[in-house]
Amino acid sequence: MAGLNVSIAFFFLVVGVCQVLRQLSKRLLSPGAYGCLARELAGSLQLCTSCLELRMLLEIGLWGGGFGPDVVLTLLFLLFVVHGASFDGASANPTISLQEFLLLESNLAATAAKLLAQGVGMGMGWAVTKLYWSWELTHFHLIQNLIASECSSSIHTSLHHAAFVEGTCSFFFHLVLLKLCQSHLMYRVPALAATVTFLTYTAVPFTGAFFNPALAAATTFHCSGSSFWDYVQVYWLGPLAGMLAALLLYQGNIPRLFQKNLLYSQKSKYKIPKARMVAQVEGDKLQQKRKGEKSNSNPCA
Repeated sequence: MAGLNVSIAFFFLVVGVCQVLRQLSKRLLSPGAYGCLARELAGSLQLCTSCLELRMLLEIGLWGGGFGPDVVLTLLFLLFVVHGASFDGASANPTISLQEFLLLESNLAATAAKLLAQGVGMGMGWAVTKLYWSWELTHFHLIQNLIASECSSSIHTSLHHAAFVEGTCSFFFHLVLLKLCQSHLMYRVPALAATVTFLTYTAVPFTGAFFNPALAAATTFHCSGSSFWDYVQVYWLGPLAGMLAALLLYQGNIPRLFQKNLLYSQKSKYKIPKARMVAQVEGDKLQQKRKGEKSNSNPCA
């Protein structure tokens, strides 16, 4: 279990360093630059390094460490609880940033800046993790370095099925996110962590369960076995389609594209009692009758 303890220490170190980066950036940068750039970069760095180490434990831990997927899934849940509590509002996910743009919660410039920061953060996370693995602090990392050159695609099913799996994961994730967006952080964070854990458990045998375009691009696009266009269809277009479907189902429309509600009628939220409505109509008729009498008595008419 010594190798697992080293990985857990690495998780704590990454979260601590990224938290320091967030605090320094908040003091040195303007709120706009911090929210669009520094916060997303730190969150993406933290997410990518954690997921790469977890992915390594999942692939090697069963036969190299004697622990099964239950240990990795428990760590995944705990890490996403920590991520949700420490991200300070960052999404570290391009589909979430695009969802905010489509909901008119973010403008085009801010969304582009977030996407750029997420890509840079994921790339930095990949480089930092590779450097950490090169130190070979555990036998897990030694094995990982030996098989790194033989990296293979995470797509273990047909292309259409893989895109459907990633899209379905993204659909349920965004649906839960939209439902809980106004909930208290204490309830929202564990609910999202549980959702991610369940979706990962379900989809990891087929696609690796990324449902995050930036994370997938940093961790699996360089692997052999599938073409770049295959990866784009599965890990970019699939999650994007899932997000759009969840948004349309939840909202009934996509505010940035069209305002008409295609699914739900726009009825009044408050019902007027029938007796009150009849009295209001009779009052309007009496008022119109009085106006008519005044207009008839007017000599200029």
